[in-house]
Amino acid sequence: MALWGGRFTQEADARFKDFNDSLKFDYRLAQQDIEGSIGWARAIASVGIISSDEKDRLIAALEKLLESVSADPHGIADAGFEDIHSYVESRLIEEVGDLGKKLHTGRSRNDQVATDIKLWCRAQIEVLLSSIRNLQRKLTLTAETYQNVVMPGYTHLQRAQPIVFGHWAMAYVEMLERDYLRLENARRLMNICPLGSAALAGTAYPVDREQLAHDLGFDDATRNSLDSVSDRDHIAEILSCASISMMHLSRFAEDLIIYNSGESAFLELSDRVTSGSSLMPQKKNPDALELIRGKTGRVYGALMGILTTLKALPLAYDKDMQEDKEGLFDALDTWHDCLDMSALVLEDIKIRTERTTAAAKGGYSNATELADYLVSKGVPFREAHHIVGELVVYAIGEGKPLEDLSVAEFQKICPVIVDDVYPCLEISSALAKRCAKGGVAPQQVASAIGFMKNHLGL
Repeated sequence: MALWGGRFTQEADARFKDFNDSLKFDYRLAQQDIEGSIGWARAIASVGIISSDEKDRLIAALEKLLESVSADPHGIADAGFEDIHSYVESRLIEEVGDLGKKLHTGRSRNDQVATDIKLWCRAQIEVLLSSIRNLQRKLTLTAETYQNVVMPGYTHLQRAQPIVFGHWAMAYVEMLERDYLRLENARRLMNICPLGSAALAGTAYPVDREQLAHDLGFDDATRNSLDSVSDRDHIAEILSCASISMMHLSRFAEDLIIYNSGESAFLELSDRVTSGSSLMPQKKNPDALELIRGKTGRVYGALMGILTTLKALPLAYDKDMQEDKEGLFDALDTWHDCLDMSALVLEDIKIRTERTTAAAKGGYSNATELADYLVSKGVPFREAHHIVGELVVYAIGEGKPLEDLSVAEFQKICPVIVDDVYPCLEISSALAKRCAKGGVAPQQVASAIGFMKNHLGL
């Protein structure tokens, strides 16, 4: 049964109906549509539109329907109705007869769907926040396990300075913490209830919208009915949160893909998250990570889609807004899956410490330490930087690392260098000197891990 039709004298073309109907994807709002309807039944009963007995009968029927759709949420997708609202109302009328036709008094599908989406997003945010925390915990425990494993840090994909694997892992914990806070803020901003705004001008009945909002778990009711039904900022913001977080996950994936490559061989991924080749028997491909990297584009696409849909859209509600759901559903599903897959990748990961240490010792990553040594001898840093550059060129020509040059060789280029230079060129010295907050010194890495373990309840 359509929720409209009295104005029309012809049936809708089947092709238009298929093009127009949204139940095939907005069935996912079934629980929220029923919860909102229960709240609305209480609201209209409070102002005498329906009796207390009618309210109780409606709520009992809606709760029964909620049990049914919860048991088989996918089963309603092909039920043949225009949207989730017509599905719920038709099933309600089947259960309680004409009483079911009273429920829609004073509301519109415009404020109904706006409320449904907010309720759905709010529920999804809780799931996503939990997944972010789970990944943070896995990263923190991985950081603790490998907090002293030396590896090269990179800029421009060139070995730059030595770090430890624990410090690398904690960098992503920090990124995810910002993701968590952004999502929390998005939840706070969206937790204002539009129900009671009707089509665009507000409901014609004196319902207590603030009480209705609180009944549905919102912090407050919206203040402008036009904005209420046309607002999809929360979708754009949640998709922005998802896009930024997926960017972080994509960088995480790319790092591990590089570290897993035959050229680096810093680590080995578990067989549980890799696949083989149909032709080359020796292959072990990092498919989980490559899919995380690839799926980032889908989430970006959803963000661009909603922003483009909303661009220059006139107030208040337009059918364009039906396009707000499919991208949102897919993007949040994808983000959730990628968060959980990232956590799975960390299980059974094996770090090849001999490879990471050897790589950290190569590439002249202790050159900055030599420059700092010269500064300690009174050489201005800019001059020290130039001198060390010359020494690196000399060492490359000799096929030696800096620490294997003799004092005589050092002094060919810089006479102030003496025997006390060698301890400064050791990796342990390079790490220990980075002892300011956030640095790679062992005590700083341990402190960062300890802080996050406490923060995450580990």
